[in-house]
Amino acid sequence: MTFHFSGRPLLGLTIGAALLAGCVSSAAIVPPPRQAQAPQGSGAVTVPIGQPVRNAAPPRGTLDPGFRRPAPGLSDRIYALWRAYPGRVGIAVQRIDGEWAIAQRGPDLFPQQSVSKLWVAMTVLDAVDNGRLSLDQRVRIGPEDLVVFHQPLAARVRAEGSVTMSVRDLIETAITHSDNLANDSLLRTVGGPEAVRAFLRKKDLGSIRFGPGERLLQAGTAGLTWQQSYSIGRNFQTARAALPPATRRAAMDSYLANPVDGASPSAIASGLTRLARGTLLSPESTDYLLGVMSRTKSGPKRLKAGLPAGWQFVHKTGTGQDLNGMTAGYNDIGIATAPDGTRYAIVVMMGSTASPIPARMQLMQAVSGAVAEFHGR
Repeated sequence: MTFHFSGRPLLGLTIGAALLAGCVSSAAIVPPPRQAQAPQGSGAVTVPIGQPVRNAAPPRGTLDPGFRRPAPGLSDRIYALWRAYPGRVGIAVQRIDGEWAIAQRGPDLFPQQSVSKLWVAMTVLDAVDNGRLSLDQRVRIGPEDLVVFHQPLAARVRAEGSVTMSVRDLIETAITHSDNLANDSLLRTVGGPEAVRAFLRKKDLGSIRFGPGERLLQAGTAGLTWQQSYSIGRNFQTARAALPPATRRAAMDSYLANPVDGASPSAIASGLTRLARGTLLSPESTDYLLGVMSRTKSGPKRLKAGLPAGWQFVHKTGTGQDLNGMTAGYNDIGIATAPDGTRYAIVVMMGSTASPIPARMQLMQAVSGAVAEFHGR
């Protein structure tokens, strides 16, 4: 199925079978476009590229057409995708080796969820760069440290009583497997949430917040007050289900209206750009973190799946809690590298959406696919 906007073909957001780790029994049809409105930041803006750094210049010998402005039609395509999708969505694309960025709802705050693990890793690596931590430093993790939701590492803690891991291994586990326990262990080691906030301020990363840590964040979003017993089995889910519906709804609405871990798509795209250019961390830490992000296991059918063969993608996903079919935070952010070496920061954040998961992934694939389609024009 093909939509047309301003005479340009647009990949329809129709969903076939087998998009999500298996087969989906019936196709999901994207609802009609929301009422037309003026594009929000759909045009290109010039982004200062600062002093020359590694890989900051155009990748080819001559200045290619897409260095100073996006390819004609890319802004319209991104706007059309954004406009057609139901739910509150933010999209940002920035050329890392260039001077432009485009966005829809670029300045708005969206729940990050596990996207924020990236800032924890950066804070830890900044401490390594400054001699305050070592990648080989050992960290003990016991039952008192267990958190909630996705924490594969917890099985080892329960089986062995406690485990001791290096900072290096915790970063790998937190980013590649999005392990909440590994991430909170890093957070505790580097100095807690305020250490991450101090890093964000020091690096002037803009509209990026950092929440209170996984336990307090998830408890508050659900309308609960954290108890360590919630980390055992399904105690958290049981306590959450016992809350009055009005309590859960009020907590979720409050979180979505003013997310304590909120970040803007444009700020994240800028942060990824600065990471890739080597201006946030040392060369060694930059290369190390990008290498870890290349091994991310989560979200294989999100942005990554929209890129053609020959492209590379390093990324971090984030997914929030569900309430009556609505998810508070469904995200993927990363750096796409074309076969010729040109790099793009791509960010798609869904603040709240009730669309089926395959439809969410299809939008993400359409965004990254558009970047690849218009590359080099």
